Amino acid sequence: MILLTVRWYLRYNLSFRDLVEMMEERGLSMAHTTIMRWVHQYGPELEGQVRRHLKPTNDSWRVDETYVKVKGQWMYVYRAVDSEGDTIDFYLSKARNKQAAKRFFKKTLAFSHVSMPRVISVDKNPAYPMAIQELKEEKQMPEGIQLRQVKYLNNIVEQDHRFIKKRIRPMLGLKSFRTAKRIIAGIEAMHTIKKGQTLQREKSVQNPKDFIHKLFGVVQ
Repeated sequence: MILLTVRWYLRYNLSFRDLVEMMEERGLSMAHTTIMRWVHQYGPELEGQVRRHLKPTNDSWRVDETYVKVKGQWMYVYRAVDSEGDTIDFYLSKARNKQAAKRFFKKTLAFSHVSMPRVISVDKNPAYPMAIQELKEEKQMPEGIQLRQVKYLNNIVEQDHRFIKKRIRPMLGLKSFRTAKRIIAGIEAMHTIKKGQTLQREKSVQNPKDFIHKLFGVVQ
C-alpha cells in the first residue's frame, strides 16, 4: 500500500487528497499527511535503489537547467540526458552560477552508470565553460572533452524537462528545499523507469510495479 501510493504520486498528476479518495474506494482510510510523509521518506530511497539498476548512459551529454518554485522562490534543477534521451543525473540548486554547475558535474560523475563525457552540449550560460575548465584543472574531467554551446543541440533535454515540470506544476509550489529535493528525486526515479533505463527485460505497465516491489523486497 505504501509503495502503491508513493509510486502513483510520483508518476501521475495526483494530489495527496486524490490518493486518499482512491484508497477509500479500496476500503483503506488514511490521512493525506500520512501519504505525504511516505512520499518524503521513500522518494529519495526509491531513487537510490533505482540507480543501482540503471543501464550505462552514453558519452554525449546534453545539459540544461529548468526552474521550480520552492517556498515562493524560483530555484534551479540542473539536468543532463545523453544523446538517446536517457537521464544521466539532476541537481537542485538555490543558485545558477559556476559553483552550482561544478557541484552538478561532480555529483553526476560519481555514479557508476554514467560514462565519462566525450562531448557536453550546453546553452550560452557562461557558468558551464568555467565549471568544466576548473574540473579539468583539478583532473576530475579529461582535457579532451569537447564543449558545444549550441542551443538547438539541447532540444532533447529541454523536451525531457516537460515530464518533470508537468508533475511538479500541480503541487503549487514546494514547501522547503529539503522537501523539494526528496520529491524531485522520486519523480526522476519514476521517469527513468518509464523511459526504460532499468535492466528490465521488456517494457510493460506491469514491469515497473514488479521492479519496484523487488527493490524493496515485497513478496507478491
